Parts: sequence; C-alpha cells; structure tokens
Amino acid sequence: MQIIFFEDTISRRFKPLTLTRPLWDLRIGILTILEKWNYCLEPEFIGWKTRRNLELLFSSPSPDEEKACLYINSRFLPSEQLLKSIGNAKINDAFYYKDEPVCFLSAKPLDELTYAKLDSANKIDLNFKPVFVEYLWGLLELNGPQIKEDIELLNIKSVSETHNIKDTILEKPDNIFIDESATIEPGVILMANKGPIYIGPNSVIEAGAILKGPVAICNNATVKMTARVYDSSTIGPFSKVGGEVSSTIFHSYSNKAHDGFVGNSIFGQWCNLGADSNTSNLKNNYDFVRIQDWETKEFYKVGFQFFGTVMGDHSKTSINSMLSTGTTCGVSSNIFTSAFPPKYIPSFTWLDGEKNPEFRFDKALEVMKAMMARRNVELSEEYEHMMRYIFEQRKA
Repeated sequence: MQIIFFEDTISRRFKPLTLTRPLWDLRIGILTILEKWNYCLEPEFIGWKTRRNLELLFSSPSPDEEKACLYINSRFLPSEQLLKSIGNAKINDAFYYKDEPVCFLSAKPLDELTYAKLDSANKIDLNFKPVFVEYLWGLLELNGPQIKEDIELLNIKSVSETHNIKDTILEKPDNIFIDESATIEPGVILMANKGPIYIGPNSVIEAGAILKGPVAICNNATVKMTARVYDSSTIGPFSKVGGEVSSTIFHSYSNKAHDGFVGNSIFGQWCNLGADSNTSNLKNNYDFVRIQDWETKEFYKVGFQFFGTVMGDHSKTSINSMLSTGTTCGVSSNIFTSAFPPKYIPSFTWLDGEKNPEFRFDKALEVMKAMMARRNVELSEEYEHMMRYIFEQRKA
C-alpha cells in the first residue's frame, strides 16, 4: 500500500507548532502521527502534500504512478475501527466524519487532491467517532490515551517480563516499559497504577526523579535529578526536563532542565526554558482559559479550566520568566521581561517588556546554529529557507 498525507483547512488551527512542520509530524503519546500510521499499515511508500513554504525541508518522495494510493487527513489517528474500514475500502471510496474528509483510496496518485475530486468519490459516512485532533488542546486531551496505544503498537515487554531494576520503587511493574539501554539511577520512583510509563532507548532518569503514569520519556531524553513528571506528559527525543512537569508535551531537542512548573502546555523543537520559568495553567477566577487564534487574532475559550502555553520552535525564556494561562508564542522569540508577557507573542520577537523589538534574522540564525550544533545537528539551507519565510511573514 502507498499512503499520502494531506492537510485540510482546519489544519491551520495548529499554528504556531505547524509553522515549522507538517501536521503529521506532531507528536502525540510516544510517536508522531506519521509514525503511528507507519506502524499500523506498514506501507511500501509514505508521501505527503504540504504547504509550499515547507516543501524544501519536507520534500516528499514520489509514489509509484501505477499503484493505488490511500490519502489520509493528517488530523486523524489510526484506531481499530478506522483501520478495519480502510481494510474493506474499494477504489474511489472516500470516508467522512461529520462532513470532514478522513481518507480516500485512489486508483493512482493524484497531481492534486481537491475537494471537487473528493465530492465525485463514493462518499461513506463513518458510523463511529474516529480519533482525531481539531484544536491545539486536542493534543493534550489525547496524549495520555495515546501513550498506552503507542506502547501496544511498539509491542514492548514490561519490566516484570524483562529485567529487575535495583534501588528503585516500582508501582505496578507490569505497566512499566523500560528499554534495556535506558539508565535508571538510584532512588527513582515509577508510579504506573493509573497509567503506563514508557522509558525509551538511551534515555536517563536521574536519581530521585518521580514519574506518575501515563508518561512517555522518549529516546535519548533526560529527566533531571528529583524532577516530578505527572500524568499525560511526553518528553520528546533528546529533550531534558527538571522541576515539575504536568500534562505537557515536549517535542524533540527542547529543554526545561531546572526548577519551575509547566503544566498543560505544548513545546515545539529547540525550545529552552530558563531556571525557575513557570507557566500558569489555571485562572484565578476558575473560568475557562481563552487563547488567541494565530491567524485571526481572535480570542476564544478552549472549553477547559486548565491550559498553559503553546510555544513554537527555537523560542526561549530567561530565568524567572512567568507565562500566563493561554499564552501562544511563535518561532524564535526571546522572553526576558520581569513582568508577565503578553498572551500572544509573534515569531522573532525580542521581548524585553518595553519596546519588544524584532529579533534580527541574522542574530536569530546564529543562535539556532549554536544550539543545534551542541546536539550535533547541522542547520541546513532548507531549514534556513523555512525560517526566513516565517521571518518575512512576521514582518508582513
């Protein structure tokens, strides 16, 4: 089977995270959306249709022109019922849920997937609710359940079936999954009675850390000494966290290595939170949190009392930074004001709390290169092109 991901009009709601990546590259649970589908379908080919500004960095391979293609809406995640429907699909079948396209089986690859093409297909309305994300906060809603789903996909054996770990406290070891290459230091407490705990390859859990499942510590990630990581949290590959983390997703290469609290928040790649940075995730009047739409700038309530910060790639806070409930921060912004910053922080902002000037692109690029070099990652021309586009859009 060949599969090709596409983005619908609702996908724009996931900015600023998707300013620098296609929607299928978002991490929910342990795996990204693309990785989940890859494990479930084991296709011979994976490609994608993406926005023009991402085409250089995320260049899609070319499918076999003589073979059928399954087009998948990037907002939808694989589930047992949806996979069964796909398995029974015939050429030209298009599955919908509440008038939203879910997937479409084409006899061959299309130059462009249009709504007109979908309208002419054999429309099938799903009689069950598939698993999908509709807004940013949907990633947090699904994160805990998806950790469990991903563990089943990865077919990992629990600690009770593999090896003993000394000098630790394990609550419900049959719900704890630790890769043999991971390092667990003395005094670690793993509490998995309310959800599974996954600790991936080459990750490190330092002495005295406490993890309360469901929690995913992905490959090469580090949980610092005496850190507390609460349920429904994902620490992405090569990320480092310390202090207190609750119901939060860190994508790869992001750091919160010191004390401070983050809760009900989502951080992109290459973010860094200075020591004692804190995110507020609950309003003093206990009202629902409001966030600002990235494109329209209109405020709307998320329908939850708890929601913290969404931060795009390469943004950073200084020590003792305070972020309000419902803060959205763009790409490559620096926050170092002593007061609460605004809830909407555009990309490439040098937020000093006074003039808040634009972060010059040449200087921002220097910082990106320096941070990435520390992890032996080279900033490519394609990556720079994508970042320059975001910078120019910010100016526009």
